[in-house]
Amino acid sequence: MNDLLADIQALVECESPSQDHDAVARSAEVVAAIGRRLLGAEPERLVTDGCTHLRWRFGDGPPRVLLLGHHDTVWPLGSLRTHPFSVEDGVLRGPGCFDMKAGVVMALHAAAALADRSGLAILVTGDEEIGAPLSRSLIEEEAKGCGAVLVLEASADGGALKTRRKGVSQYRVEVEGRAAHAGLEPEKGVNAGIELAHQILAVAALADPDRGTTVVPTVLTAGTTGNTVPAAASVAVDVRAWDAAEQDRVDRAVRSLSPVLAGARIRIAGAVNRAPLDADASADLFELANSLAGGTLTGASVGGASDGNITAGLGIPTLDGLGAVGGGAHADDEHVRVSELLPRTALLVTLTKTLLAKGSSSAATNTGGESGAGQR
Repeated sequence: MNDLLADIQALVECESPSQDHDAVARSAEVVAAIGRRLLGAEPERLVTDGCTHLRWRFGDGPPRVLLLGHHDTVWPLGSLRTHPFSVEDGVLRGPGCFDMKAGVVMALHAAAALADRSGLAILVTGDEEIGAPLSRSLIEEEAKGCGAVLVLEASADGGALKTRRKGVSQYRVEVEGRAAHAGLEPEKGVNAGIELAHQILAVAALADPDRGTTVVPTVLTAGTTGNTVPAAASVAVDVRAWDAAEQDRVDRAVRSLSPVLAGARIRIAGAVNRAPLDADASADLFELANSLAGGTLTGASVGGASDGNITAGLGIPTLDGLGAVGGGAHADDEHVRVSELLPRTALLVTLTKTLLAKGSSSAATNTGGESGAGQR
């Protein structure tokens, strides 16, 4: 336990906001050092447009089981000053501890406990919190051909595994108006702020609570000075839906938005980011994990998305929420329950070992032999 806690502390205390590629690179080196010590193997450093991701592969054949996680967080540099790492009364705290630096460390410790890692891959990305724009192709490449993807994202409430996730779409509605003096001749302007207000109401009306579809305007910008009719305005829009049909409906509607004010123009950027993780994608893996855990596990449907959505969207069996038990992701109360770290890591060891053995048996049947051990 002491080694596990020390490794989590080292990673939490290396801040890694997604947009800061230098910080993410420093965090990657901490992950690499932990993995090197535990696994006796150096990871591949995969840098895409300045963002650093890490990959370990073991065995001579293609990966059969993928452990998937991320080491970036939503917390800005300097968060440790107000949210320092601590362990008190069985509760571990620190920025990004729950989402999901503890899960990354658990994955490495679980892999280290395997006597035979042949067929295992570990991928730790650096941009999950912003939608995986720079790692998506790496995730898809690594997952294709795998029999299972185990995602080390934090658990749902009470330690439940995440057996269903909403899909995510992200948009930016940009309005072009015309500037004018707000006091002398406002009638000569086209107020982009007012046009944006119309569009925000139209976008918000696309939500369907009965189907669980949320459409939320978030970050707003408009104008330049207090005495000028705004010539430009924009809003980010976050869409969550349980099924692809709802994602498509909202996508068509957003792209069909039209100006209300004469002279205003609208541009739409963005698209569907992650498909839903359907319950079918995780059902068999959950049943196996629950059996190995003696029937003590529960599953949960959640609105948040993860890189597990990407792998499930490829049709690959995916089980999410295998990481830390705790709560407060992205919030001041972010925390991990220390008592659950070892049992959850032990479950991951047993589940991974079982899946690798199943895959190895299938490979032997198909090829007449098993792939050799060792890292490649």
